[in-house]
Amino acid sequence: MPNNFESPEMTTTRTTTTVAGSTSEAQQLRSVAAAASGTPDDHIIIFDTTLRDGEQSPGCSMSTPEKIQVAELLEQMGVDVIEAGFPIASEGDFEAVSKIAARVKESVVCGLARAAIGDIDRAAEALRPAERKRIHTFIGTSPLHREFQLQLDQDQVHERVIQSVERARRYTDDVEWSAMDASRTEHDFLFRCIETAIACGATTINIPDTVGYAYPEEFADLITKIRNSVPNIDKAVLSVHCHNDLGLAVANSLRAVQAGARQIECTINGIGERAGNCALEEVVMAVKTRHDQLPFQSRIDSRKIMAASRLVSAITGFNVQPNKAIVGANAFAHESGIHQDGMLKNAQTYEIMRPEDIGLVKSNLVMGKHSGRHAFKTKLKELGYELGDNALEDAFVRFKALADKKKEIFDEDLIALVDNEIASADQKIRFVRLDVHCGSHVTPKAELTLAIDGVEQAASATGDGPVDATFKAIRALYPHAAELPLFQIHAVTEGTDAQAIVTVRLEEDGRTATGQSADTDTLVASAQAYIGALNKLVTKRGRTAPNAVAV
Repeated sequence: MPNNFESPEMTTTRTTTTVAGSTSEAQQLRSVAAAASGTPDDHIIIFDTTLRDGEQSPGCSMSTPEKIQVAELLEQMGVDVIEAGFPIASEGDFEAVSKIAARVKESVVCGLARAAIGDIDRAAEALRPAERKRIHTFIGTSPLHREFQLQLDQDQVHERVIQSVERARRYTDDVEWSAMDASRTEHDFLFRCIETAIACGATTINIPDTVGYAYPEEFADLITKIRNSVPNIDKAVLSVHCHNDLGLAVANSLRAVQAGARQIECTINGIGERAGNCALEEVVMAVKTRHDQLPFQSRIDSRKIMAASRLVSAITGFNVQPNKAIVGANAFAHESGIHQDGMLKNAQTYEIMRPEDIGLVKSNLVMGKHSGRHAFKTKLKELGYELGDNALEDAFVRFKALADKKKEIFDEDLIALVDNEIASADQKIRFVRLDVHCGSHVTPKAELTLAIDGVEQAASATGDGPVDATFKAIRALYPHAAELPLFQIHAVTEGTDAQAIVTVRLEEDGRTATGQSADTDTLVASAQAYIGALNKLVTKRGRTAPNAVAV
């Protein structure tokens, strides 16, 4: 790691304080960080890192237009802080952060930076257009990170804390400092670094459970100890960033809030490295539903949760598992007779939340080939989609084509159709036409036409089956060496005329990209999904992310 900082002279005096008084523990837990954040002491700051940590999921790369689309929806939801990316990682990340910074007005736009002068300066440059901006700088503090990754001792890491925070404060008053792998860091050293970061100007202190190792009570105890042992902790907001390796990210985050943290770092659908991050939708709805145990509030408009979930799923190609809490397809579904009977008598017998609260709307609009644009637009709005005029017209044309093929158009069909439009926007390689010849006594052959940079090109190929032939035709038109580790098909609805959703994952030189598409023709969906993944892989080529970004 670079060591080319100016060397500021600074000394700190450490003391120990204890939170005390006659107030109840609940009152004490709600009193931390109110002055620093400028918000009521029962307010939880929602810091969304879908565009940074979420995008680090293998195969989850997003283009700049896609990132802007997600950022604008996050702002509409009421997200307090949007971590838009890691500007030093690539030109693409820098461009995305800069463009988001120029567009987003209500939310704070944040850029990530290692404890390195180049990272911090680059983040500051990308954030320059932002009305409200934050630099988030971090360094590993645990023995494992110090010894094996950084090859620095405690004093050297401590000096980097001073240098990085002071550098970031040159550009903005809103600086967040993170102790990567905090949950496995010696407490005395962690407290020392936190105190120094605040003294140097950090206004948010983030405590990451980087590898998802902590247990809820253990993590809450760490937050309490920080509050009791860091004398200037009242001058900063205490934040947590929990990973889900043991399935405890949400539990750890909520217990941390009960122990005095006031910012939760999370992602839509819980996407992120390895097993993912704390899921925004689960945190928000846990607070909304169990206000008796979690007497806090956030600015999130929960009615936009489903729209955000579907948008992120469509862009990344990462399907939401059916039994996923809050946003899964089965989250509000009931098949058991006993459950159905209870639901018909009183929905609260088996549902602790209203579907409407997360943006699911029960509708009597039946869509078919005779439906007009107004009904189509209204139906999409009910499903959580608001498209621009051009996108709406494109989607309507596809809807009419689908209605000619299917007898019944279900909500799931419309969702797949619109998600397909979102995923195929702004592509270098675009699907035009596919003809496939196959059968029990012929060699499968695919004749494919693609538009590459706007120019139509055609090729044919044979293969072991129609899908293999189709993919070989794509390779003939756009040669590449990517492997195919995942090819997956599932039906959107029932029946032989159901749309098939195909997911394709490509891998090349350590980079992965995922594409997804839906069509009543499985081969067309397969070609479009493969092309979607290939487009993302092309975008990722040349992007070399720095090491140690898994805060």
